[in-house]
Amino acid sequence: MNDYHVISLDSIDGKVTDHGVALKADDIPWVSKQTWAPDCAEKNGKYYFYFPARDKDGIFRIGVAVGDQPEGPFKPDPEYIPGSYSIDPASFVDDDGQAYLYFGGIWGGQLQCWTSGEYDREAYSNMEANGDEPAIFPRVAKLTDDMHSFQGEVQQLVLNDSNGKPIHASKHDRRFFEAAWIHKYKGKYYFSYSTGDTHYLVYAIGDSPLGPFTYQGRILDPVQGWTTHHSIVEFGGKWYLFYHDTSLSDKNHLRCVKVRELQYSDDGKLGVAQPQQ
Repeated sequence: MNDYHVISLDSIDGKVTDHGVALKADDIPWVSKQTWAPDCAEKNGKYYFYFPARDKDGIFRIGVAVGDQPEGPFKPDPEYIPGSYSIDPASFVDDDGQAYLYFGGIWGGQLQCWTSGEYDREAYSNMEANGDEPAIFPRVAKLTDDMHSFQGEVQQLVLNDSNGKPIHASKHDRRFFEAAWIHKYKGKYYFSYSTGDTHYLVYAIGDSPLGPFTYQGRILDPVQGWTTHHSIVEFGGKWYLFYHDTSLSDKNHLRCVKVRELQYSDDGKLGVAQPQQ
């Protein structure tokens, strides 16, 4: 993307307002190209917009821009967040005020290049772990109080299968691929993500925002288009899944926004209700 727009709704089935350009790639000094899927968090009356892009060396990094209102405009920091890498940042501020950033994407998202903790350009062709290895995990880092940098080291976010062991690399229907998201419901943390080449949105539950998380099942079956990316939010006393597909364009790179209501079972399982009309 060359720029980001923010759209808003007063109600789920209401009119959509496009607030115009919130942030342009040309205004971010460290970016060379490919600003991709972002996220935004509010803390202490400010809005912090996190976005991935390639730096001047072609390495995906994550930057932050700040605004006074959710629709922007956002002013970017001149440099990317030190220690950041890969794509698909998701920001989360817990009830105690501690903020976290979740990120990562394999294949084009370069996460496989960081398995040693340092960038290995040659590992790009090693698209994922194989053999008896666990799948590549997403990453998480605590954010400093000012929301501009990481507090401590970037950590792996462990995703366990129902047997209590890390999800295996061969389990393409449940291993992490991209599109990290986290939300909290009744004291539990729900980490959801895309499985990529098997085209599911799935989720895992944990007792801490740092994990570990245990795989629970699918939220959404494959949609039209190669992949989907989502967020889960509470609005008006109900929970909603926002995601995208290509039903309007029939082209993989031209995606439209969709929304469905979510429902929780008595034991905390998560699933979609009927699609919104």
